[in-house]
Amino acid sequence: MSHKGFSHIGLSTLDLDKTREFYEGVLGFKPVRCDTIAVKEGGRIRHIFFDTGRDQLIAFMEARGVPGVPAEYDAGINRGLGVPSAFYHFAFETGSLPGLEQKRAELLAKGVKVSEIVDHDWAKSIYFKDPNGMQLEYCCYTRELNDDDARMQDRFEVSIKGMGLDDKIDVAPKR
Repeated sequence: MSHKGFSHIGLSTLDLDKTREFYEGVLGFKPVRCDTIAVKEGGRIRHIFFDTGRDQLIAFMEARGVPGVPAEYDAGINRGLGVPSAFYHFAFETGSLPGLEQKRAELLAKGVKVSEIVDHDWAKSIYFKDPNGMQLEYCCYTRELNDDDARMQDRFEVSIKGMGLDDKIDVAPKR
């Protein structure tokens, strides 16, 4: 069997309406499946899938009144685990540096706080957060990866702040 990529990534939200407004209205991802699921033991779950490209989906669930599911929790994952926002994040591909620059301009025009373009040697990225506090990234490859890239090795040194591991910053800065 060959790998075909992700089917979907499933995440949680406390406010599906704000999440939908952001992923559809700001990021431009098309919703492809929306469900309201009645839970036999009580409550309901609203569920929405967005196409992020290449038939790969990101999905969000919002539970209301479901036994065993708290009414309030941190849907941003990282804060709830006590780790910096860089640890759990999701990156979307722009396909090119001009595409990345265009996406950054679009996000800024829509009022999203977004980092400068960060050069990772093999890719360039921008970082921002969704309404749940989840760190997101748009990325584009700048060269082909090779066997040397796949070998674990010391590559560079960076500060905690430079890596975006300082809780005082909202998005990852330039290295």
